[in-house]
Amino acid sequence: MKPNQEGLFQTKLVPSKEGSGRLFDEEQVTNDEPVTCLGLSFENDEARRAHFTEELRKKLRDPEFRKIEGFPIGDDEDILNLSDPPYYTACPNPWVQEFIAEWESQKDNIEDHHREPFATDVSEGKNDPIYNAHSYHTKVPHKAIMRFILHYTQPGDIVFDAFAGTGMTGVAAQMCGDRDVVLSLGYQVKPDGTILQEEVEEENGKKAWRPFSKLGARKAVLNDLSPAATFIAYNYNTPVDILSFKRTAKKIISDFEKKTTWMWETLHTDRKTLGKVNYIVWSDVYSCPECSGEIIYYKEAFTKNGGAVEFNPEFNCPHCNCSISKNPPKNSQAQKPARIFESAYDPITRAVTEKQKQVPVLINYSIGTRRHEKLIDSDDLLKATSIDVSDDLIKNIPFSEIIEGDKSADPFGCGVRHVHQFYTKRILASLSILADLTKGHPQLEFLVGSMLPKLTIMNRYMPQHGGRALVGPMANTLYVPPVSVENNVIDQLVFQFKKIIQALTSLSGSVITTQAAQSVDIQDSSIDYIFLDPPFGSNIMYSELSYIRESWLRVITNNKPEAIENKTQKKGIDEYRDLMTNCFEKAFKYLKPGHWMTVEFSNTKASVWNSIQNALSDAGFIVASVAALDKTRGGLHAMLGPTAVKQDLVISAYKPNGGFEERFQKEAQTEEGVWDFVRTHLKYLPVTKRQGPLMLFVPERDPRILFDQMVAYYVRKGYPVPISSQEFQIGLAQRFIERDGMYFLPDQVAEYDRKKMTSGAPQQLSMFVSDEASSIQWLRQLIREKPQTFSDINPQFMQQLGGWSKNEAQLDLRELLNQNFLCYDGKGPVPEQIHAYLSTNWKELRNLTKDDPALVTKARDRWYVPDPNKAGDLEKLREKALLKEFEEYKEVKKKLKIFRLEAVRAGFKKAWQERDYAVIVAVADKIPNNVLEEDPKLLMWYDQAVTRIGGE
Repeated sequence: MKPNQEGLFQTKLVPSKEGSGRLFDEEQVTNDEPVTCLGLSFENDEARRAHFTEELRKKLRDPEFRKIEGFPIGDDEDILNLSDPPYYTACPNPWVQEFIAEWESQKDNIEDHHREPFATDVSEGKNDPIYNAHSYHTKVPHKAIMRFILHYTQPGDIVFDAFAGTGMTGVAAQMCGDRDVVLSLGYQVKPDGTILQEEVEEENGKKAWRPFSKLGARKAVLNDLSPAATFIAYNYNTPVDILSFKRTAKKIISDFEKKTTWMWETLHTDRKTLGKVNYIVWSDVYSCPECSGEIIYYKEAFTKNGGAVEFNPEFNCPHCNCSISKNPPKNSQAQKPARIFESAYDPITRAVTEKQKQVPVLINYSIGTRRHEKLIDSDDLLKATSIDVSDDLIKNIPFSEIIEGDKSADPFGCGVRHVHQFYTKRILASLSILADLTKGHPQLEFLVGSMLPKLTIMNRYMPQHGGRALVGPMANTLYVPPVSVENNVIDQLVFQFKKIIQALTSLSGSVITTQAAQSVDIQDSSIDYIFLDPPFGSNIMYSELSYIRESWLRVITNNKPEAIENKTQKKGIDEYRDLMTNCFEKAFKYLKPGHWMTVEFSNTKASVWNSIQNALSDAGFIVASVAALDKTRGGLHAMLGPTAVKQDLVISAYKPNGGFEERFQKEAQTEEGVWDFVRTHLKYLPVTKRQGPLMLFVPERDPRILFDQMVAYYVRKGYPVPISSQEFQIGLAQRFIERDGMYFLPDQVAEYDRKKMTSGAPQQLSMFVSDEASSIQWLRQLIREKPQTFSDINPQFMQQLGGWSKNEAQLDLRELLNQNFLCYDGKGPVPEQIHAYLSTNWKELRNLTKDDPALVTKARDRWYVPDPNKAGDLEKLREKALLKEFEEYKEVKKKLKIFRLEAVRAGFKKAWQERDYAVIVAVADKIPNNVLEEDPKLLMWYDQAVTRIGGE
């Protein structure tokens, strides 16, 4: 494996560059110690790199190798220059499987991987040096990922992240071997490496420390489609000699200062004292729509009021006094100004280009430790407009043409068509010099890359925020503001150097590849745990936003297999779902049976949430837990229903063990297959969930959720469901143990009862009533806790109806109650549920028989949740009514605007059982597309029906 960081680098004296004023320079070189890599021995690390670079070069000449899905766009030499094979390749890594085989052979063969899904509170801030060293479109803090890895794995286990981004999963996997970092998570570590977490003692409710994991690094396979991402990941996951890096970086910073300090100097207002420029403010120049006079946006939109600066979205033209606004509101009299474009020869593209006119307006500078501001003077203006990249350094500047995409309208609108046009002349000149100095030093190129976002014209200047005027670029866009900041490159380099030095580590144990998630060369059933934070719908256009950084690296993302919704790429929700299903199918193959995958989800669109759920199920995974990661409170809370998509979610899914899969093939056509599935699934569900001291209801153990999971599994395996919902409810009650509306295995119920004794009854989650299904769920929750009369229920129910879905037919409360619940009419003994509630809450009703007149009087007209046998009878009647309505929908010729969603679900299920796939597709075409996409059950039936029709 990789050598230890202490001996990774050495320095040697080499002749200085001409004009430096020195005879010799100190150069960082790899060590001369022998190293072993993938079973091969080398004289030193440089020999290792040379050998594998040559092997990769041969691969790059193979046309079939370049056909691997997601192969990045770039020349062979640029890919080789970026790579450090076999640990990191800026293209598909041909050695991934060899590393996995080697790691697997080094294990102690301790195989006990039964785990409940992770269901503990998570609170990890983002103020960590590693997290903050290099910005990226989205990141999960490595300490948060550590908690999942410690829960699901043992030391030496292999973790896979197909959407690795900046490599935080690799950092987390390796940090699991760092005692101090593990302790910082609030755990305890015993001398033998056993890790303990604090839990509530079942017997007395007191807190106690329980073992749950072992100290030790895990191995990681990291992949991303983006070369920019994997290059960052490589630098986070590669051992560095910190002292040697410091020396080299400080020398380069010193050389850079000597070459560029003059660019960042200005005269003080006394016209004698020289000041250091901190930043320069640039403003767009517009044309008045009335008089065509030039308007310098900064001068008119911002006005000083005492010591503060105010922003005026509407202002008057300084020439004709007409009202101007860059974005006039609907009812405003203000007019939108026109852009002014300037034509100029571009020495980098060697062509005349047209760009939005911008002028420098303000300089913030320092003399000693004091800051000053002044308006641009003639000397400053001359310097700003006359600096250019020297001819011999133009080669260091990328001039790639910006690809057209969903985010390109902003730069295109102001004439920015090439990457270098995102920078001022002065910054380009500075960067061309810096690129020359850092060439061949991966960590220094990493350092330069970390400062690039703060150097573009996308950096906003908002003086109305006072001391926080430098707000940086707008996240996840290519927005070019009308007032921008040109930051001092030397200052940015020094600032980022201090951040990077805290983030570089001695970590090793990750292998990194650059390709599509679904094309990584991994043997089936060879990964112990998978953590994914994949793209979500149209949230972030990764390839477009990475394009600037990748142009500097000269290796670009191949966006064809990019799993996003993107109009320019002609990818909608269906294409996104197909791509994600493909990714999850490969993840399912890679994962060992009985092991877990965690998916972090962040999107507020229900259609995207349902696409992820369906993609997971289509791939073969079974979701055991969905929890909401509340970043404001830092808690992980169980969630269910449509409100889930309003928060970040953590999905815990498992790959069924091989024994169950084999049994299912034999039992699928029988009822025993159903109960084998339920029995196996219950093993993987959390026995309890907690929110602080409170015990929560576990929605995945609800009989309706269990039924839906079973149906989904059968449907996706292509088998008819052998029993009805009512038969399932009855069979569930006969075979498993019920507690508080949840079902358990015998050994689980004992644990549940013990924990309930110390924590009290589980808390039901609040939920929104938006349709028939959620109404029934809300009523069941209400009536189970407190059997009530219609007059008690009605006002509470009416308060819940604010957000009813516009396409959903609204049912009367009496109809909902009659079809789903029972009302005690005073005849016969009082039902157990009502009896238990009344005898608990009224002293005078305790110890009475169930037919006692006082008890009967108090219980009369109360609604209650029926037991499974009676519920089955009700369900049959309700299903008959639903199917009758579905028959009407089949006959309707026009689009359905208002309909009963439960009727469509029941109809789709019946049509599936009868293999009448055409009916499913026909009715689906009549309902609004957003309803289909946002309902997981309908989407499942529809997708499967389309697949079956296509295969017939």
